[in-house]
Amino acid sequence: MPSYPLHILLVEDHPFQLLATQYLLRSFGFARVTPADSAEQAIRLMSRAQVPFDIILCDQCLPDLPGLELIEIASRRRFTTTAILLSGLPVVELANLIAQAMERGLPLLGYLSKPLNKDELARLICPLLRLKM
Repeated sequence: MPSYPLHILLVEDHPFQLLATQYLLRSFGFARVTPADSAEQAIRLMSRAQVPFDIILCDQCLPDLPGLELIEIASRRRFTTTAILLSGLPVVELANLIAQAMERGLPLLGYLSKPLNKDELARLICPLLRLKM
């Protein structure tokens, strides 16, 4: 199986979703996945990282901070240049979050509805591989 160089920060507070998403990412060949179970932990990890994360996959409904807010913090502090929201929210609410991200100039590629769909994940992440390689 090929291994891809993207360094991914995965922020998900639900333990099963965190493990399942890590497994899904690794099944694509992404070996550099750093998990975080809260926004607070994610900020600590990003602050300590020697280089910015290539992408943040972030749950919107974190208990300590909305995902979009975490993405804004990460973007403003240059901890990442790209993000994808993960959420079980209705599509209308997710579309609203995408519009908010665009208004705020955030580097949001889009969203993935939970449970995650392998094809949708590939559609959002695979274009990044061409840029990184």
